[in-house]
Amino acid sequence: MSRFDTSHSGQPSQRQLRVGELVRHALAEVLQRGETNDPALEGVIVSIAEVRMSADLKHATALIHPLGMTDGEGVVAALNRSARFLRGRISPALRQMRAMPDLRFLLDTRFEDDARIDELLHSPEVAKDLRDKDEE
Repeated sequence: MSRFDTSHSGQPSQRQLRVGELVRHALAEVLQRGETNDPALEGVIVSIAEVRMSADLKHATALIHPLGMTDGEGVVAALNRSARFLRGRISPALRQMRAMPDLRFLLDTRFEDDARIDELLHSPEVAKDLRDKDEE
């Protein structure tokens, strides 16, 4: 059994976390400089919340959130179309790796999920249930 096996804990290894951060920083620099080749990404500001690496470090999934835009799916589609180009642009920053990971982009919905949960917790039905428990 490999010492980098994460099947028991389900948590990413230190190596996966470190490489994910390297990929996130390299992607952020490329996107900040506007070096994309897709017109759908012109003038779009993208926040990269996290990059999750596969156990073999061959696949990187970037969780992104376009700032100030409502069409997040369109931005994700444009980034996925440009994934090979972006992979080539970040390769100099990751030259210590044996192989460049394949990039995949997903929309980060954590902010919307948090807002929805907050709204649910402040709803009158939940407030009533909480009051009833406090009275007991």
